[in-house]
Amino acid sequence: MASHVLLLGLLAISCSIALTSAETPLQDFCVADLTSNVVVNGFVCKNPSLVDANDFLFSGLQIKGNTTNALGSAVSLVSVSRLPGLNTLGIAMARIDYARGGVIPPHTHPRATEIFTVIKGTIDVGFVTSANILLTKVLNEGDVYVFPQGLVHYQRNVGHGHAVAIVGLSSENPGVISIPNNLFGSKPAIPTDVLEKSFQVRKTVVEGIESKF
Repeated sequence: MASHVLLLGLLAISCSIALTSAETPLQDFCVADLTSNVVVNGFVCKNPSLVDANDFLFSGLQIKGNTTNALGSAVSLVSVSRLPGLNTLGIAMARIDYARGGVIPPHTHPRATEIFTVIKGTIDVGFVTSANILLTKVLNEGDVYVFPQGLVHYQRNVGHGHAVAIVGLSSENPGVISIPNNLFGSKPAIPTDVLEKSFQVRKTVVEGIESKF
């Protein structure tokens, strides 16, 4: 009996080591080959002999985003599709610009936790837990906030002028699901009666919202 327990223990440890090793990089880098037609969970590696310094460079994050839109905000995302050297490294970043009163509507990142730093202005942020509790805070320049992976969160500029934030994300391809777009702008559309009953509103209200997407 003892030998069986020992064998099962060794097997469990071996599996644990194998799983851990699978997540460990097997080379210095895996620059994304954005031209490849091979479909994998991510991007295949570019031939290392063809890699150069430009594969690890992105320029332009100093440029102010265009906030002349309905939301009054702009996101400049630096993910693997814009910086191939990020492939397999598990990180990305973005600059967010907010006009006065601008918002980033409720959304989630299905593949990443977000760490949010205010560079300029005053920004009200919040996220909702799985128990439907809203955790919110007004942030000023230099403040840092964290949005856990997969949870719905938002930001809005509550200052008197333009605001800027820099965010870090724990995936080279974090994804974003905008809740309003997801519910009212899907193609094909979610059946109207589903949205009517879900939000307890009339059909005309649903159709009015859908018309904006």
